[in-house]
Amino acid sequence: MTVIAEFTINSDEFILGQVLARHPNTNIEMERIVPASGRVMPYIWVHGADFTAFEAAVSQSPYVRDITALDVIGESALYRVNWEEDIQSLLYGMAETNATILEARGNDSWYFRIRFDDHSGLTQFHNFCMEHDITFKLNRVYTLSDEQQGGYLFDLTDAQRKALVTAVKDGYFEVPRRTTLGKIGAKLDITEQSTSENLRRGANNVLSKVLLASSADDLR
Repeated sequence: MTVIAEFTINSDEFILGQVLARHPNTNIEMERIVPASGRVMPYIWVHGADFTAFEAAVSQSPYVRDITALDVIGESALYRVNWEEDIQSLLYGMAETNATILEARGNDSWYFRIRFDDHSGLTQFHNFCMEHDITFKLNRVYTLSDEQQGGYLFDLTDAQRKALVTAVKDGYFEVPRRTTLGKIGAKLDITEQSTSENLRRGANNVLSKVLLASSADDLR
């Protein structure tokens, strides 16, 4: 059964995090990892950076063979990073256990959401990190069916769940915002007004369930 793990980790706990943290005031997302001849090549999105300065800073790392800009869209750029040599770090643990990156973002601290084919993959990844002294905080483990049923936990309609997921992934709730209601609506093939209503109602349901329940617990 497919297993999804969410965890947070400080950038100094893995080589790529150390390299990318050299350039502050940037928002970085990891898109995927590709194994290549004993090495791994991570593909990353960089948002809101001076790209020339960012490339120069990353290129100075002894671990990086080269960094290539594949695409630049507005204030965001997609890069491929090629390691100089085989380094037993977090990314190699993911590659060796066939983990799929669903979401990864950060700078000084990173949030990861990764998927394994089954529980044994998660166990192997955990063992890899233990063997290589990589420390992370495991926040949540759940199955794919749990994730698909998550909307019902917050009384969300399918439209509300889709709107919220798209808004979060595309950075609508970030400061500054990385997308607009119009763009979200275009992705979902609905009007901007419908997008706004789905987001507001969906967010109200989620926040009411989480915050009001937490407040009630605090009063006990």
